[in-house]
This record gives sequence, C-alpha cells and structure tokens, in this order.
Amino acid sequence: MRPTEIIFEVTEAAEGGYDARALGYSIFTQGEDWNDLKAMVRDAVLCHFEEPDVPRVIRLHLVREEAIAV
Repeated sequence: MRPTEIIFEVTEAAEGGYDARALGYSIFTQGEDWNDLKAMVRDAVLCHFEEPDVPRVIRLHLVREEAIAV
C-alpha cells in the first residue's frame, strides 16, 4: 500500500548542516544546507521505495533545541 506522505524529523548537525531521520522508516540522510537537505531527502526516499510505492508528499519537521541560562 502506498503511503500518502512520509515525515522526516530534521535537526541541526553539531558540525553544521542538517540531519534528517524518517519517522517509521529506516531512512537517514544529511545535507550541508536546507536546499541540499531537501535534495538528499528526496533522493533517499526514491532509493528506499519501489516506484509504485513512493509517497506523494515528504514533510520536513525542523526540531531545534536551545538552552537558555537563567
């Protein structure tokens, strides 16, 4: 059955760029900047799924963690 969408949790990498991990699938990729990440995620999804099963939508959910000193 073809999933309608796939969601990636995106975090900023410590060394710069972004890391993306698919929720519910064994797909992980990285990008040097936001545009590079989008291309890498798209390529990873196309490599992971067979042609009739490729999700129609890829969602990128950027998670940013920040600590504030009090």
